[in-house]
Amino acid sequence: MNAHIERWRADTPGCTHRAHLNNAGAGLMPRTVTDAITAHLHLEAEIGGYEAADARKEAVDGTYGSLAQLVGGAPRNIAIVSNATTGFIQTVSSFDFAPGDAIVTTRSDYTSYQIQYLALAKRLGVRILHAEDAAQGGVDPDSVRDILKRERNRVKLVAVSWIPTHSGLVQDVEDVGAVCTEFGIPYSIDACQAVGQLAIDVKRLRCDYLSVTARKFLRGPRGIGFMYASDAALARGDHPLFIDMRGATWTAADRYEIAATARRYEDWEFPYALVLGLDAAARYAMTVGIDVAHARAFALGARLRDLLRAIPGVQVLDRGREPCAIVTAQIGDRHGSDVVYLLRERGINTAATLQWFGLLDLGKRGVTSAVRISPHYYNTEIEIDSVADVLREIVDQKAS
Repeated sequence: MNAHIERWRADTPGCTHRAHLNNAGAGLMPRTVTDAITAHLHLEAEIGGYEAADARKEAVDGTYGSLAQLVGGAPRNIAIVSNATTGFIQTVSSFDFAPGDAIVTTRSDYTSYQIQYLALAKRLGVRILHAEDAAQGGVDPDSVRDILKRERNRVKLVAVSWIPTHSGLVQDVEDVGAVCTEFGIPYSIDACQAVGQLAIDVKRLRCDYLSVTARKFLRGPRGIGFMYASDAALARGDHPLFIDMRGATWTAADRYEIAATARRYEDWEFPYALVLGLDAAARYAMTVGIDVAHARAFALGARLRDLLRAIPGVQVLDRGREPCAIVTAQIGDRHGSDVVYLLRERGINTAATLQWFGLLDLGKRGVTSAVRISPHYYNTEIEIDSVADVLREIVDQKAS
């Protein structure tokens, strides 16, 4: 084990007693993150919540700079929200939809968003247009272009999940961004599973919005996330439907004035301890190096796929040109939840993927459930080999 991996694992207490291969669910927090959280909680207990927030104002304000650096934006473009789904909801509610208006999305977008699209269709008459997949999997940018040519005057938003929750697919968000720029259509990216394992530059992506959760490959705490809103979105006056007093000032009996920055998307109630934990996670990720994390996590994912493909009765489900560090597989005829339980008994953390988590994709392929295994840069080759060995045992036990 090289010195870098040893240091990362020494920074991560959870590595000492289990193989944590559920980073797509919640990555193990490094000690610097938990220290930042607990230090602020102790300060709140000692001097009061409002007073602690005032005392740490400079550090809290610095979080916006850390997050901006992480995604290639500026502090004015960053809003801190409770999770990526909240960021997405704030984004969608910034648009005034009329019956017949359309949102263009993909067949692999996140389950919560697909459900919300159906609610928009039912309640507001919004049409949801799913772009076709490319042959290798993932959204086909040419299909997005065809839809925009046909529906340009009615499309309000193009929304894409960069990496879906149910597989290792990496969608072509950069080329979709080029298409949206060509037609002048606002563009939103869910980067929930991307941040921490992929380098992000919002200028290259050409997105108006990007939403992120802290707890996954970024290795931050649960219950906090952030979103990016471009200068163009801010200049348009975009703001959420249910804007909070943190995002606007009540200036007259019948008027309000929105904040000049992306903080117009925030709520007044803030979990300051988690905000500081998010800052620590972003700083730690950049210290490790996103390119380093990307190369190692992707390599571990590729190693695991090769090992699983060599096991009779195991089917790897990931598609796309270069799958990420999320590996999904059917383990014989075992239900994914049962496999997760059996692995957890052996000290290995994973997660189950169910058909309705990616209904348009998994349903088409007849997949009812799978196990999702998601290594990160601090995992070891020994852990990857071990989970493959245990899965082979599970398949053999079922067959005998």
